[in-house]
Amino acid sequence: MFSYHPRLLFPVRVEYPDPKFGQIMMEHYGGKDSEYSAATQYLNHRSNMPNHYVRELLGLIAAEETSHMEMIAVAINKLGGPPLSYVNSQGISWNMSYVDQSLDPIAMLQADAEAEIRARALYNLHFTMTNDPSLKQMISFLGSREDVHKHLFEKAQMMLGRGATSQEFKELIYEYRRSLQTFE
Repeated sequence: MFSYHPRLLFPVRVEYPDPKFGQIMMEHYGGKDSEYSAATQYLNHRSNMPNHYVRELLGLIAAEETSHMEMIAVAINKLGGPPLSYVNSQGISWNMSYVDQSLDPIAMLQADAEAEIRARALYNLHFTMTNDPSLKQMISFLGSREDVHKHLFEKAQMMLGRGATSQEFKELIYEYRRSLQTFE
């Protein structure tokens, strides 16, 4: 299901080193609302999702979150930030309490949409904390992807609630794939 491509989803450029901002970016690597938390939660929800189309969507988005994590790692390294580990910007270790443990399909998707909202808010905050135009581009890109994921999770939640057809769920997967076409 997962595959590795030796290129980043979006180019990561840094105009000048900024170790302090690198430390701040650790929040996206190992914090509560990090890409790691999102990927872990979506993989867990995927394992418990009875609808195979939504299960596929969760897997696709989890894989993308992992690629976002790789982008964050490259940015932190280029900024001269701290060594990478699963900690937030304050050095507090990542833990499983960051991952929603819901088993109800609707509740899972609600938690996933909420995770995307929190991640977007964090990107918005960090966008204002740097003057590096290249980093701003990357942060803007990542924030826009959180919006896409939120939309798809909310749509899947609504579709499950009303008992959508297989064709409608296939179109949901197609919508996700189409959202990536401009980056391939």
